[in-house]
Amino acid sequence: MYDDILVPTDGSAGMDRVVDHAEGLASQHGATIHGLYVVDTASWTGLPMESSFEGVGEALRDQGEMALRQLERRIEAVPVRTDIVQGSPAKRIVEFTTEAECDLVVMGTHGRSGVDRLLLGSVAERVVRSSPVPVLTVRVSDGETEQA
Repeated sequence: MYDDILVPTDGSAGMDRVVDHAEGLASQHGATIHGLYVVDTASWTGLPMESSFEGVGEALRDQGEMALRQLERRIEAVPVRTDIVQGSPAKRIVEFTTEAECDLVVMGTHGRSGVDRLLLGSVAERVVRSSPVPVLTVRVSDGETEQA
């Protein structure tokens, strides 16, 4: 049923359980996991003018490489491919599902609601609304993870 499963990561606490869930599905279906880190270029807009865009971009890319290494170390039973892209996280995740011909997205969500969700937005919610493939979200909160 699934050949390619996309696991977007930001390297945050709780991703281990998201990755474990994706690995379990991939193992059952003989699928490959595609780890994806999106360097959020919108986060650069609040920087002081004297900041070096090259330095910031390099630091964010280093974070991405570290997050993807964590993902790779966690997965033992299935093939893994990793990529780093730049742009708006939700948009690039959705685009990547098509580019890599993924059948499923497994991603964490912080389960915010009310004002927090309105002010902060939700990458997971935007992906769910616009993804051409099913999206399985795993709730990540206070260092613990529950399936949502």
